Amino acid sequence: MTAEDDYRALARAETLARRMDAAFRVPFTGIRIGWDGLIGFIPGVGDTVSLFPLAYHLHTARTLGVPRNTMVRMGLNSGVDWLIGLVPLVGDLFDVGFKSNLRNAALLRTHVEARHGPQPHIKVG
Repeated sequence: MTAEDDYRALARAETLARRMDAAFRVPFTGIRIGWDGLIGFIPGVGDTVSLFPLAYHLHTARTLGVPRNTMVRMGLNSGVDWLIGLVPLVGDLFDVGFKSNLRNAALLRTHVEARHGPQPHIKVG
């Protein structure tokens, strides 16, 4: 894959992470929540469904050649989020601060930037 392909894959992963962890701002606060936090309110099923983005991020990581230890960290981020998310209310509050999808996207960005350098700025117009 070229650097451009890697940065496109990274952009898709970051978009998914933002939607899952920071899509909405809670009115009158600086707090952002995403679909992960909202889905988590569905007892039992919600937290398990929110693991699907992890599968996408791990697939992307494998495609990008991310080292195994980084992929394990990504799994641990989501695993901790899932496990604590199983506890009613406590898990929902934890989701607001932990944001495992954004953490995983940051790990992907670190890998891509180490491999290709900072993302080039593209002029529009």
